[in-house]
Order: sequence, then structure tokens, then C-alpha cells
Amino acid sequence: MPRRRIRRPLLALLALLVALAVGYGIRAAQSSHSSPRPTTTSTSTDSGGAAGASRSTAPTGTAETSLSALPPEAARTVRLIEQGGPFPYPRSDGVVFRNAERHLPADPDGYYHEYTVPTPGSSTRGARRIITGSRGEYYYTADHYESFVRVDVSS
Repeated sequence: MPRRRIRRPLLALLALLVALAVGYGIRAAQSSHSSPRPTTTSTSTDSGGAAGASRSTAPTGTAETSLSALPPEAARTVRLIEQGGPFPYPRSDGVVFRNAERHLPADPDGYYHEYTVPTPGSSTRGARRIITGSRGEYYYTADHYESFVRVDVSS
């Protein structure tokens, strides 16, 4: 009798492990067939930085977009950044962005700063951000740092 009491939990555990493995396999297969997410791009021109400043490189397969192609709230956020505020979330806007996900070019701590791009209808800050670099570059993320596009703020 004691063997049956042990077998059922072991079988249940084994079934759970198999289900997890199958689920993981399906998810991995789906993500490998999805379209690549945009990340960032880096150009070789210096955007207002010091003479002779080295440029870091971004991951390959990157995207760039014009400011006019982003939601209108992004353009308002860029204007606020250029004016120095006031920002809708003063305790969160302008803080150092640490680039922990390493989706942006590698630069020293304190190089990047983040700003909220308000999401209409959201009761929170939402997921949209503008990230600025010390040499004048702008990046946009609509999915809370999962992917970025470099933004040409002159267009």
C-alpha cells in the first residue's frame, strides 16, 4: 500500500514537468517565428558631443524613426525635455536610466535619462518612455524598455 501513496504524487509531478516542458517548447517555437523587435541604431556622427568623443555601437538589426511617426505625446515630451520641464511625473522624469537591459549602446552610468510619454486613458505612467543620451540622442520605447527606436527629433 505505501508504494501507491508515493506513486501518485510522483506521477503528478512528472506530468507537471512534462506539461511545463511542452509549454516552454511551444513558446520558444512561437518566439523564433515572430518578427524581430526594433532596437536602437547608432550613427557615426557626433550629435553635439565633445570633439573626439568616441561613439558606442548599438546592436545590429536596429531601427530609426522620425519624431512625427511617434504618438503625439512623444513630441510633447521632447518639447518638455528641450524646455527643461515641467514634467508630468517630476519625481520620475529626468532620472538616470541605467540601461540594465543593454538594448542601448553601452555608455557610463549617468549617460542616459528617462522621461515619461503619457499614455491616454492610463491611470499610471504607462510603458512609454523617451530616453536621452548626453550627446543629444533620443530613443523611444513603447514597451517599457523591451525595445527601442532611435528618434530623429528634427523630423
